[in-house]
Amino acid sequence: MTDTTVRAALSRDRILQTAVALADREGIGGLTMRGLAAELGVEAMSLYHHVANKEALLDGLADAVAAEMQDAVAALEATGDWKHDLRGRILTAREVMLRHPWAPGVFESRTSFGPHIVRYTDALVGLMRSGGMSHDLVHHAMHALGSRAFGFTQELFDPAGSADEDASPELLMQMAAEAPNLVEMLAHIAHDDPGSTLGWCDDQSEFEFGLDLLLDGLERRAERERLA
Repeated sequence: MTDTTVRAALSRDRILQTAVALADREGIGGLTMRGLAAELGVEAMSLYHHVANKEALLDGLADAVAAEMQDAVAALEATGDWKHDLRGRILTAREVMLRHPWAPGVFESRTSFGPHIVRYTDALVGLMRSGGMSHDLVHHAMHALGSRAFGFTQELFDPAGSADEDASPELLMQMAAEAPNLVEMLAHIAHDDPGSTLGWCDDQSEFEFGLDLLLDGLERRAERERLA
């Protein structure tokens, strides 16, 4: 295949799918325009006909992951129970996020939304509306769900390691004196499923706990709206 043929075979979709695979393998920090071009067997300048710059590439990556979410949730069977169906969609989106651990950081950094992100979000809004929620309550719900709607939670901070593994006994003693409640809590926390983790303290049970807490609260608010 000649260079001209390779360049002609390039498309935005092929670039994005290759970029996703490269980020999966190398991490988002290992994704460069030059490295992506090498992976595709073209000159870096060829990419700019399809993605204007690195930020445009990241926008495309976020939407490519959202497209994967769309495909995954399309396989779910609707039950007519808005809360059950919404929960299923969000947990399915989380499964996609777990396949791409770099994706939450990319989603957090975006300032615009691609078409697949919009369609995915629109379906969530539609489910809540089908459950009888007002536009106002749905609007509040989307703010409350935040990044959880896309299957991940934004961490408040990201320490280098957990206190029980990386902190010295002296530091733990100091922490116990200054923050006894926090240290006692950390002593009772165990994360034994690192494969389910997207953040330093974001395992599956905690994600589902927060999601169910929000959905239960929204269900009660929706019921109060109906009775008002």
